[in-house]
Amino acid sequence: MAKRNLAELKIPASAEFIPVAKRVATTLGGQLGLSLMDLDELSIALTQACDSAIGAAEDLGTPADLKLTYFATNRALVVDVDLMPTGAALPMPAHPHETHVDPELQRLAYEMIRCFVDDFRPVIEPRTGHVSFRMVKHLAG
Repeated sequence: MAKRNLAELKIPASAEFIPVAKRVATTLGGQLGLSLMDLDELSIALTQACDSAIGAAEDLGTPADLKLTYFATNRALVVDVDLMPTGAALPMPAHPHETHVDPELQRLAYEMIRCFVDDFRPVIEPRTGHVSFRMVKHLAG
């Protein structure tokens, strides 16, 4: 799989900045040849992934940014969403991270993302609460 980095974006973990992440994804996807329907689906999935990451940031109770990495493979656009604490490195908690997210709502959010992309991989580190998502949208044909 040939990987080609396209862009990296760092935005505050705030819903007001989700349109910026979506604009970058649709622009790059359009340049790669994704259809309008594929671009709409990717936009929906990216909105939900960013919203889930923002929810995790609120749960951590610390300022955070979202780091979005966009890259192309031979036949796909891949978008990684990582929740990054703002400022100096935070010490590891002495006890496991406790989430206040309803597991059923989280499962539904992830299933919705899976409906709109070809591959979705959520990673949540239980000790630190670090959240990372990978979404893949394949080119048709």
